[in-house]
Amino acid sequence: MTNHDQWWKQLLLDVGSSVTFYTIIPLPYVKGLYFRRVSRLAPQVGLIIGGILGLFDTGMISLGVPTLTRSVLVVCLWIAMTGGLHLDGAMDTADGLAVGDPKRRLEVMADSATGAFGAMVAIVLVLMKTAALTDLGKNRWLILMAACGWGRWGQQVAIFRYPYLKATGKGAFHKQAICSYEDLLPGLLLMIGLSTLQVVFDKQRLLTALATILAGSAIATLTGAWFHYKLGGHTGDTYGAVVEWTEALFLCMLTALEKYEL
Repeated sequence: MTNHDQWWKQLLLDVGSSVTFYTIIPLPYVKGLYFRRVSRLAPQVGLIIGGILGLFDTGMISLGVPTLTRSVLVVCLWIAMTGGLHLDGAMDTADGLAVGDPKRRLEVMADSATGAFGAMVAIVLVLMKTAALTDLGKNRWLILMAACGWGRWGQQVAIFRYPYLKATGKGAFHKQAICSYEDLLPGLLLMIGLSTLQVVFDKQRLLTALATILAGSAIATLTGAWFHYKLGGHTGDTYGAVVEWTEALFLCMLTALEKYEL
């Protein structure tokens, strides 16, 4: 087998590993899946998730399903496809941050029981996404892909920039995969390219595309920075929280951009 063939085989294995780790999308059984590098392809997995959501949403349009109902069903499928992985992290993070004693926060976050603050955060996130999607009428498939992609690029930024707070855990090996700014560039360039697709469909939306890139990158970066400020670092739970809050805040920001039609 040539080096070129080995490169493509390794790429496919990495994609399969990332999809298997971050979603419940059924894939054929494949030997050689290696989960240590899954975070490198997190934004790409986000685009896959967003693309499926976009197809689902488009299919419901053809069936005449009203906007609000479509939005609710899209958000439900969104949670289902990830197995609630990121939402569970956001809930655990909320429970931890609600504790007054900083020394007990990680202990509370590790508890599998969901507290009142975790439940409230889950409700808030679902409402934010549903309301924002209901208000967004144009290019919803593209918006869904962008939200999922930026959320996972934000996770990559958090993995690289901030210390991991536990000696072990599902998120511990992510630090070994994202070692430099170069590991962030593929996802960033991918998201910039996706955002500029708006210009392909409408050349007058150049400012909107630029605003989308700025909003996505800023929210993704600042969300991880905020959790670091509150906790002094990150865990697997906060990585999930970064994804969820970036997605929700990004969608809400886009409602303002669409309103003013930049």
